[in-house]
Amino acid sequence: MQADTVEDQIKHVIQNLYQIQSATHGYAGPQTQQELIRLGTQLSGSLSTLSNNASTLQTQVPPEIIEYVDEGRNPDIYTREFVELVVKSNQYMKGKSEAFASFTKILAEKMVEKWPEMKADVDKVLGNGTDTAPKTNGTTS
Repeated sequence: MQADTVEDQIKHVIQNLYQIQSATHGYAGPQTQQELIRLGTQLSGSLSTLSNNASTLQTQVPPEIIEYVDEGRNPDIYTREFVELVVKSNQYMKGKSEAFASFTKILAEKMVEKWPEMKADVDKVLGNGTDTAPKTNGTTS
């Protein structure tokens, strides 16, 4: 699986960085310099291979999250803010839906009060009628 390959390549890059850190910490002159050059070349090759293979992976990260991280912000905060926004929007839409349902009920009551002869039609529109025939919406069975 390619994801395993990329994971192994990331581990290899980390190992190269650790070796470079160890070599610079214990710097002992020209022989260490040659080792650092070898490790730098090895790191460059590992990063190039990783870059080539990583670009072929299927990623589905929204660009907004990438921008958020690039700005130095925590993606968990982005997720929390997004969920809060969705909840707020859902609550707003639920309120609108309930208000519309309430308005429909009040309007129907007032129409029946004002025009009692329309009760059957109002009930039919509201779905309260005794008409149990299936609605076809203009299609034939």
